[in-house]
Amino acid sequence: MLSRSLPHSLRISAPGRVCLFGEHQDYLHLPVVPCAISLRVTVEGTRMERPRVDLDLPDIGSYESFPIDCILPYEKERDYLRSAVNVVHRHGFTHSSGIHATVRGTIPINTGTSSSSALIVAWIDFLVRMSDRAEALPAVQLAYLAHEAEVVEFNEPGGMMDHFSTAVGHVVAIDFVPSVAVTRLDVPLKTFVLGDSGEPKDTTAILARVKNQVMEIAADLRTRHPEFSLHTVDVGSLHRYTAGLTPERAALLRGIFCNRDITTVARTLLCETPLDHRRVGFLLSEHQAVLRDVLRISTPKIDRMIDAAVNAGAYGGKINGSGGGGCMFAYAPERAEDVAAAIERAGGKAYVVTADDGVRDDSDPTGGPGR
Repeated sequence: MLSRSLPHSLRISAPGRVCLFGEHQDYLHLPVVPCAISLRVTVEGTRMERPRVDLDLPDIGSYESFPIDCILPYEKERDYLRSAVNVVHRHGFTHSSGIHATVRGTIPINTGTSSSSALIVAWIDFLVRMSDRAEALPAVQLAYLAHEAEVVEFNEPGGMMDHFSTAVGHVVAIDFVPSVAVTRLDVPLKTFVLGDSGEPKDTTAILARVKNQVMEIAADLRTRHPEFSLHTVDVGSLHRYTAGLTPERAALLRGIFCNRDITTVARTLLCETPLDHRRVGFLLSEHQAVLRDVLRISTPKIDRMIDAAVNAGAYGGKINGSGGGGCMFAYAPERAEDVAAAIERAGGKAYVVTADDGVRDDSDPTGGPGR
């Protein structure tokens, strides 16, 4: 007999996200400003007596079933559904009953919009609420658990931006130095248009390429210049440190500093009243220029989609996520439908989206966020 104090059924959802400013910066512990968007993944299910997980994933034509009362071995690369169970168990959330649940979503998969992080945040929230402790954890704590399950558990190169963004929701500014701080920004942003290029991307390989190069450069410079810091060196004095670098590495380092400074300017702008929406779009395009020309993570098709969006009335746009394919987005406070049509004529699949809540309990009859 299940305890009356434990929830019998539950519906948890979490959003995808766009990185407004700070692409390829969170793993360097540089500031980022992401925004949760109104495409979501939902985990909905009920308790069952048998101590197992039976999980339907109709969007990808898959089904998973495994025990829930033990530490699980991994059976495939990035076995996130199992790693989430292991992580919550290690943190003291046990399950004496099982779960039957269904996962559905509207976030395009493997496109840079954090479909996997949204899934893991929603799944961990579901598991914690359905545990014998039946707790609702703060959003930031859920983000840490999700990062542990998705990144730390498999020794992957990603940072924590996705997990904080999809857990907390709306626009957040994330600082990592001297310690992690997540600040919700009350920004009256209007409509975005997300464009899926349909081009496959290899997040792990791209992250490793850019991250490893920058980390090697920074380590080398700190050896020769102990005062060197990605956080504090002014871009105007960067020439003092790049003399011994190859032209390619010097350009990459300058690109990281440019993106850092664009993010700083944008964060100040987003806190101003009234908000200068055209300036937001301009800074997005400035960010894209560095990502395209220096970090080289954009693609010709995504460049065409961004140009088409701007020509149709968007204020600016950029690639979204680690790059090499996947999605772009455009800021389109006006003529969003025209922008969406232009992106589709350029070969993409368009989604008109707005900023949205973080992870929430949609089974709550009030319909509000679960925390």
